[in-house]
Amino acid sequence: MSFRIQPQPVARPNRCQLFGPASNTKLPPKMAASAADVINLDLEDAVAPDDKESARKLAVEAIGDIDWGRKTLSVRINGLDTPYWYRDVVDLLEQSSDRLDMIMIPKVGCAEDIYAVDALVTAIERAKGRKKPIKFEVIIESAAGIAHVEQIAAASPRLVAMSLGAADFAASMGMQTTGIGGTQEDYYMLQAGQKYWSDPWHWAQAAIVAACRTHGVLPVDGPFGDFSDDEGFRAQALRSATLGMVGKWAIHPKQVALANEVFTPPEHKVTEAKEILAAMEEAQKSGAGAVVYKGRLVDIASIKQAEVIVKQAELIAANG
Repeated sequence: MSFRIQPQPVARPNRCQLFGPASNTKLPPKMAASAADVINLDLEDAVAPDDKESARKLAVEAIGDIDWGRKTLSVRINGLDTPYWYRDVVDLLEQSSDRLDMIMIPKVGCAEDIYAVDALVTAIERAKGRKKPIKFEVIIESAAGIAHVEQIAAASPRLVAMSLGAADFAASMGMQTTGIGGTQEDYYMLQAGQKYWSDPWHWAQAAIVAACRTHGVLPVDGPFGDFSDDEGFRAQALRSATLGMVGKWAIHPKQVALANEVFTPPEHKVTEAKEILAAMEEAQKSGAGAVVYKGRLVDIASIKQAEVIVKQAELIAANG
């Protein structure tokens, strides 16, 4: 272990982040009543340019008027390359209630992007006397973003979560696909005439997870565009969970249950993890550093693996 211990990310459920345009007044109450852990009111891609100002006002109203329960509440602002983002930040922090938890910053390409938003947020908080500091989550959506991903992860103590935005990322990388997440038809290997499809997003996800875990940030998988393909969504979510991501976006209400299912450790895995911890505790009492469990060797490293599963299950249960 390095002398510098990895900081722990914020302890809260993040299995599913449900997105909806702030411009649609019918959606926020339904989102609040959903089973998603995080709600993202969108001012960016889901809102037409002519509707930006009205969507901003509606977001401010929804933040204060709706009972969001124990959900984490976030608003995705517009990109820093647009004329909208600064007013998004100013109006949200000057006009909305303290119920707002986070701002999501899209298309982050470097640490300086975070600094720019942080400086503005800090000034407004001081000027308005806001008591609860706003947290940040960011989306990696470009070649620059993935190239600078560790710098971005370390850019601000406000940063608590990071997602991969597959569509814009694919466009920035020049990938020949119009798919948003999932396996791609032409991305396969051939063995004895049989096609085997691999995951074109794997390397980017792994880079995000490594950067996030190094700096105490929650790594989150982004959208899966084909909301008619439940099994495709589930398959990608399972891959993401295996890599170390803690949750996934939902761009349709039906995806909420799928994400919660995948990112809630199943009972048999939790039971096994607890049994491993118990077996190792007995082994250590007798001075042993390892023990055989169900025919396989488990040691001190196995404790860390088991603790991840148990802590995740306990966190979800505590937040009901």
